[in-house]
Amino acid sequence: MSVERAFIDTNVIVYLLSSDRAKADRAEAVVAEGGVVSVQVLNEFVSVARRKLALDWPAVREVLRAVRANCAVAALTEEIHDRALTVAEKTGVHIYDAAIIAAASANNCKRLYTEDLTHGQRIDGVRIENPFKPA
Repeated sequence: MSVERAFIDTNVIVYLLSSDRAKADRAEAVVAEGGVVSVQVLNEFVSVARRKLALDWPAVREVLRAVRANCAVAALTEEIHDRALTVAEKTGVHIYDAAIIAAASANNCKRLYTEDLTHGQRIDGVRIENPFKPA
């Protein structure tokens, strides 16, 4: 049986640094399983880590190294941008969330781990899963 490829959203990466041990441990388990992140996810993490968490550059780079060691990094392309526009137009989700969904779909990910969308929802062939939602 093959494991479905998962796409990991920024909020999961940010939770690696959470003082909430349960969320940090769950985020670590998700990243350890591997999957895909996009350049957008990496950039969003840097923004949050520097602005909200006040991490210095070496700490930011350390987290990025750990994520990149476990996850494939997907480029953002014009095709993904166009697909994101369609997703945003059809569903009403914010363009940044639509770009995450489009990148997940374009990279053959059947699951998207995120807190930002409705758990169980399917968009563009991707099932939204909140990895922190109690079973």
